[in-house]
Amino acid sequence: MSRVAHNAPSGSGSTTRHLVFVCPDQLAPNGPALREADPSQDVIVMGESRAEATRFPFHIQRLTLIFSAMRHLAERLAELKFRVDYHRIGEAGPESLPDILEQAILACSPESVRMTRPNRFDLIEGFEAVAKKHGIALILLDDDHFLTTPEAFGAWASGRKTLVMEHFYRKMRKETGWLMEGDKPAGGDWNFDKDNRESFGKEGPRLKADPIRFEPDAITRDVIEDLQRELPDLPGSIASFGWPVTPEQAQQVLDHFISHQLPEFGRWQDAMWTDEPWLRHSLISPAMNLQLLDPRTAIAAAEQAWIEGHAPINAVEGFIRQILGWREFIRGVYWLEGPEYGHRNALGAELPLPGFYWDAKTEMTCVRQVVQQVLDHGYAHHIQRLMVTGLYALVSGTHPWDIHSWYMGLFVDSYDWVTLPNTVGMSQFADGGVVATKPYIASGQYVDRMSNYCQSCRFNPKKATGEDACPISTLYWSFLMEHEDELAANRRMRFQVANLRRKSPEERQAILNRRDEWLRQVNPVNQVIPPSPALP
Repeated sequence: MSRVAHNAPSGSGSTTRHLVFVCPDQLAPNGPALREADPSQDVIVMGESRAEATRFPFHIQRLTLIFSAMRHLAERLAELKFRVDYHRIGEAGPESLPDILEQAILACSPESVRMTRPNRFDLIEGFEAVAKKHGIALILLDDDHFLTTPEAFGAWASGRKTLVMEHFYRKMRKETGWLMEGDKPAGGDWNFDKDNRESFGKEGPRLKADPIRFEPDAITRDVIEDLQRELPDLPGSIASFGWPVTPEQAQQVLDHFISHQLPEFGRWQDAMWTDEPWLRHSLISPAMNLQLLDPRTAIAAAEQAWIEGHAPINAVEGFIRQILGWREFIRGVYWLEGPEYGHRNALGAELPLPGFYWDAKTEMTCVRQVVQQVLDHGYAHHIQRLMVTGLYALVSGTHPWDIHSWYMGLFVDSYDWVTLPNTVGMSQFADGGVVATKPYIASGQYVDRMSNYCQSCRFNPKKATGEDACPISTLYWSFLMEHEDELAANRRMRFQVANLRRKSPEERQAILNRRDEWLRQVNPVNQVIPPSPALP
């Protein structure tokens, strides 16, 4: 595929009505801008931007997924006789998305530029600046992939002291009618989370079906070759790549999940197990966040499975809540809080991200397992993110932007609107309580309860001091000490603070000493970890 596909429009030469710019994460073939495009008058513009590809240390599977999905869409549009101005990674010319748009404006002299409203503040500003520079109309269409708008979310949030996802979720249920029986929630409760917290037990996951994975086709293999040539130092392995790169493949992944995994998804959705990366999770977020799969399709399929008796209400409700509730809520927070949100650091965390997040070289089995899984596949499920990698970063005092950059870089489903609030808000509590009502912290005993990781680990999750103390347990207690006064004022943290206050001064000092010893081991040699002052 050349940068400019040679599909000449019917009519007069190179006359262009609209440039239709397709952002790399808005690849629905029937998206707002594309569904109104005319092959005889409009030019489609798409680009693999080097500037975008190097914003964060991106996993090779993430860039492969995005670029392959883009090239598949471009090929589909060319088959529909559209002129497609497509900029491939490695080609000479502009390197940012706004610069790619500017080059197309200069080449085509269109009457206007049309695009679905981008999902990032800085991209909107960049595109607006290009349009203003050339005196051309920029038409931004509402992104109807999502189930609510930033404006509607802002209206809901206005005047509220706290933003509680559960309240927003119930509003969305009532408005959409999903999982509703009249004005009552299906099954008699709004939320069945209490039924969705089981561990696997000694028998393990007892999986009945492997997930659907796709062998790279010719387009995907070309993308891999281009990336290995142009960006040879990308982190992660490409060996296991099997993500869906077309809407048809995304639908297959959803269908497989509904048929084989959804019935038992809810019960074990928080559980973890050694060397089992996929378990019963849907694996649809990479495709959904590229808009290869409509969230309405996923919700409707899950609801129908409950109606037909194929899946229990706790599994279906838990799955739908992740999409209709949490996904929409997090996006609303992104737009509500504005571009400065990523700079928040309410807890004053300043340590760098340890090196083992990049090479999995740590004696902590839970962290090693999850990080290696991410390096291998670009994926970990929500509890592995929140209560292993996120938990360690939080209780160790890692700077929130460092761990955010890691999530943005190494996960195939990462995008600013979803990753930033999930990390700064939910995972690291760096926003001071906008997203979460408390810091999500626990000792290593939580990991032990929800997985088999600790069985093969040299550290003891029940111990916070001594050579075999679990670092997460040590850091958990030291975190409580460091933030004791502010946490005591949070009613959801009072039980944990009360447990802390049962510890003697000698126990506290031993924990702080063990913390300092651990942090000096795992942080870079040029990062000075000052010793903790002796407690009175």
